[in-house]
Amino acid sequence: MRYNWQQKDWPNFQYQTTDIEDMLFDFAQRTGRISGVLEGLSKTEQTDAMINLMVSEAIKTSEIEGEYLSRNDVMSSIRRNIGLNSDLPPTKDKRAEGVAELMVSVRNNFLKPLTSKMLFDWHSMLMKGNTQIQIGQWRTHEEPMQIVSGAIGREIVHFEAPPSNTVSSEIKEFIAWYNESKNSIKKPIIRSAIAHLYFETIHPFEDGNGRIGRAIAEKALSQSIGRPVLFSLSKSIESNKNNYYDALKSAQRSNEITDWINYFVQTVLDAQIDAEQEIEFTLKKTKFFDSYKDALNERQQKVIRRMLEEGHHGFKGGMNARKYVSIASTSKATATRDLQDLVQKGIFKPTGGGRSTRYEINL
Repeated sequence: MRYNWQQKDWPNFQYQTTDIEDMLFDFAQRTGRISGVLEGLSKTEQTDAMINLMVSEAIKTSEIEGEYLSRNDVMSSIRRNIGLNSDLPPTKDKRAEGVAELMVSVRNNFLKPLTSKMLFDWHSMLMKGNTQIQIGQWRTHEEPMQIVSGAIGREIVHFEAPPSNTVSSEIKEFIAWYNESKNSIKKPIIRSAIAHLYFETIHPFEDGNGRIGRAIAEKALSQSIGRPVLFSLSKSIESNKNNYYDALKSAQRSNEITDWINYFVQTVLDAQIDAEQEIEFTLKKTKFFDSYKDALNERQQKVIRRMLEEGHHGFKGGMNARKYVSIASTSKATATRDLQDLVQKGIFKPTGGGRSTRYEINL
């Protein structure tokens, strides 16, 4: 099988946008609308919305690769890295600390040209604490870099990247294309889609290529619109990551990538819609605490804040007495009284009954 990088027209990607012009226009409109909504929030609300989106991106870009990080670890790491809790020590989970550093670096340096050093720095952040691979350098192993699945002896090869001895020259051409394409490709999502596919095809590192490739896609979008993006691309991808892998696999068979462009545009729009809901949720959350700040005891505030950390999709499985006891570090009797009090005040909505009773916040 011949992959895209083995073909004569590599890397001259061809595509049509006839079927997605309305979607590209929709992206531009939503970009403006999200900016407008965010500007209507206070500085504190803007910061909260930005942090929540960064946390979602960090967690979901790791989940796509099968790594599951603590939301609290990622949140505290991001807050510390942007200077909000600089007095706190780093988290014990080096993976959470590393991906948080990457998220902040991508956001802070979105206008800067892409360089090999930037990619090496990102890789060093992402692989913090990993002693099993070469960190901050291109892969050098002689064996093929393959994307495989299946049991040992029954492996299915989905893709094979260019040999290691060509990575340096391939990535040099990629970086030159990336920096020049800011001027030649005027549609932000198109540039971002190609940048991600191009980088993933080269697969220059031993590990971490997917996460860095998604960071490059975010950087390309941010550069093209002139400010850091206000959505989580990885969250949208992770919601149906099989489609992502299928689209990527198909795109790496040919340099005619219209289907990949179509997939990527829809994914970005889905991410924008989710971000709009997240920002609106941030506003509702602020109004909620303004209304009930004097009606909640410390235990109730702690539990509700933990529930709201999950964003507009809600606290998974709802709240119940057992979870309340764990989060508030209290007795079951106190938890039951607190929950009943929240229901009476119209703050919680109960569903089910008996031991199966669950509670949702009435925002």
